[in-house]
Amino acid sequence: MSHVRAHLQAILSDKFGRPVAIEFVSVIGGGCINETARVKTSEGVFFAKWNDARRFPHMLALEAKGLQLLKGAGTIKVPDVIAEMTKDNTQYLVLEYITPLALGRESGSEIFWHTFGAQLARMHKHSSKTFGLDHNNYIGSLPQSNNHHSAWSDFFILGRLEPQIKLALDAKRIGSEMVKLFNRLFQRIENIFPPEPPALLHGDLWSGNYMRGKAGEPVLIDPAVYFGHREMDLAMTKLFGGFENEFYQSYQEEFPMEKDWQQRADICNLYPLLVHVNLFGGSYASQISIILSRF
Repeated sequence: MSHVRAHLQAILSDKFGRPVAIEFVSVIGGGCINETARVKTSEGVFFAKWNDARRFPHMLALEAKGLQLLKGAGTIKVPDVIAEMTKDNTQYLVLEYITPLALGRESGSEIFWHTFGAQLARMHKHSSKTFGLDHNNYIGSLPQSNNHHSAWSDFFILGRLEPQIKLALDAKRIGSEMVKLFNRLFQRIENIFPPEPPALLHGDLWSGNYMRGKAGEPVLIDPAVYFGHREMDLAMTKLFGGFENEFYQSYQEEFPMEKDWQQRADICNLYPLLVHVNLFGGSYASQISIILSRF
């Protein structure tokens, strides 16, 4: 931890153009990708995350770009990027520290979900000429291709599903029969999704990637940003339990969804489910089989 402290001190001193004293580094947690900490300094309190730059090249620099893209939309709270740097094969990302809503203050839940739905809808109104992004990034610890396509069906197949299918097949996590089912689906994708302009997406919008700030405001974290079909974000909110009804009602009021979007959500969620197959294995492949057999 001493080298992390020294690195953070150097990064922040470089950022502020003067010596920054680190008062303490309080580790919040860690997983298979990142270590995270609350860092109190002479310039304020920050959130820091770091990982092995050799295992995940440029991951945190790309996360910083994603956060800045979302923040640039000006519709929903996103932590400010303070600094990003790699030192001695460790990459660091230092962000504004978001003080979470205190326990016992959840009484404004309906307001939170109403605000969250409306703000996400306004973010999705930010568009691009094509689906994709001007750079690739990550989804979890897996590379995510964002090569431009003018048609959503092409982007969804070539940029999202096929790379994950290949990974899973090569690792023997799925078999050739499932690949055949995907190929049948691919022939129909163009007619399944209603045409919509590309929308600015969070890209990994499950319940672990938003916060309630100190004042109860929605905050987006840990994005996997690209311009895609907005049903992708909405579908993923339903993948691991779903958001509250007020969220969807408010979204609909601000930016109505096309008819039957909830029936298409399972098709959208084939992508994150494939990601989970490749990261964790387990029962996710059987969920995919059930979805494919229905369509």
